[in-house]
Amino acid sequence: MKFVKRFKVPDLRNKIFFTLAIIVLYRLGAQIPVPGIDFSAVQRLEEAAKAGGVLGFLNLFSGGALTRFAVFGLGIMPYITAEIILQLLVVVIPKLEEWREQGAVGQKKLTQTARYMTLALALMQSTGLAFVFHNGGQGLLGNSGLANVDILPNFTLPRVMLVVLSMTAGTVFVMWLGELITQRGIGQGMSLLIMANVVSGMPAGGSAILAEGGGFKFGIIIALTLVLLVGIIFVEQGQRRIPVQFAKRVVGRRMYGGQSTYIPLKVNQAGVIPIIFASSVLYFPSLLSNVVPWVAVRSFINNHLVQPTSLYYISIYGLLIIGFTYFYNAIQFDPHQQADIIRKQGGYIPGIRPGPPTERHLQGILTRITLPGSLFLAFIALLPSLFLVTQHINRYPFAGTTLLIAVGVALETMKQIDSQLTMRNYEGFLTR
Repeated sequence: MKFVKRFKVPDLRNKIFFTLAIIVLYRLGAQIPVPGIDFSAVQRLEEAAKAGGVLGFLNLFSGGALTRFAVFGLGIMPYITAEIILQLLVVVIPKLEEWREQGAVGQKKLTQTARYMTLALALMQSTGLAFVFHNGGQGLLGNSGLANVDILPNFTLPRVMLVVLSMTAGTVFVMWLGELITQRGIGQGMSLLIMANVVSGMPAGGSAILAEGGGFKFGIIIALTLVLLVGIIFVEQGQRRIPVQFAKRVVGRRMYGGQSTYIPLKVNQAGVIPIIFASSVLYFPSLLSNVVPWVAVRSFINNHLVQPTSLYYISIYGLLIIGFTYFYNAIQFDPHQQADIIRKQGGYIPGIRPGPPTERHLQGILTRITLPGSLFLAFIALLPSLFLVTQHINRYPFAGTTLLIAVGVALETMKQIDSQLTMRNYEGFLTR
């Protein structure tokens, strides 16, 4: 009933249909290859991506468009990378921090800066991919047996420029589509495009598991996926609420304050960002293996830092995720700044004195709550590797990262839909 009622409000119905139309357009662009590539080599590249690892992870966020060398092959990864870099730079560059504190005007400047950074990153990444896959895809394909893939056999300057400009223009267009969804549709545009990418590969991946492992193994994986789905929802909804009490004060003849509120700290406050950070760090050694002159170093990287079944890969990947979770949470939630805001607003945490004691209290809670969140993210990210090792399955499309993105975006989008219905006083929607 609730699903039907969402379409009875004309304004909300138009926003939902507009969002769906943009997603369909985006998926269409992910199927159109750029001109000047070898289509037989593209098919071999798609087979190599099924083995997972660095190429499989990058292909996940593009919805398979990367291995097709599609117009939208880079997807929104350059934009995500630009946003992450900008968030880190805000902490260390005073000018950017000043923009952040200027409200809507400063946010507009930060958004424009992120757009220019996205354009620069798209140019660099598309150029790098053209050179890497002309040289056989070394460092991304690992020991897949397909190390001679040459996407651009006619490697001339005009041909390379055509490929680079096509993929860069596709990235800018995708960025525009995401902003259109945010402004005129429902939900956060970039997040919905990511969700569309990761979910698009589930049906084909499920059929591949059924053909490879049989019905019994497929049923076990489906059951484990449902359990994992419930666990992700439980953790995503989990939060630690820190009570805050505001003192009463009299201004003229009126009394203000005296309210009680709370600061919500989510268990998984960092979302999927630490997984992206960790994968990016493991991505650099793979690219460096193309230029390092020592055979032993190249062999170690290709055997242990590219293969998802390697003990080195699993250990380093897990530790990086845990470390980046603490790092990102420390950037996102500043106990000193939060304690200062509470003090200036005349509030206090019951039983805790304002100032430095409040800061230490918040820091202690943040440290304790980050540990289970980081371990949860590490388990989610390493689940495909564990299945590859224990079950001898070449593909696991219902990976924790996929479910984490899908569940997080779906929950946030549904909250926005419900809040818009609530603002329109749609009677009976939340009570029936």
